[in-house]
Amino acid sequence: MECKKDRNLSYCSCTYSSCGNRGVCCDCLQYHLKSRQLPGCCFPPEVEKTYDRSFEMFAKAWKL
Repeated sequence: MECKKDRNLSYCSCTYSSCGNRGVCCDCLQYHLKSRQLPGCCFPPEVEKTYDRSFEMFAKAWKL
């Protein structure tokens, strides 16, 4: 499968601009899940900017 990094970057909402996984969604997801986190694109913008990508913050952000 061909990576669509250029297209992915056009809608990537991660504000951590120096991340090497930006636009490579499969690597980003794998990285975060390994750390028991979710990628920034799973969070509302105001929460994503805190860089707290924990499952707990996800549930709190979406009031689950």
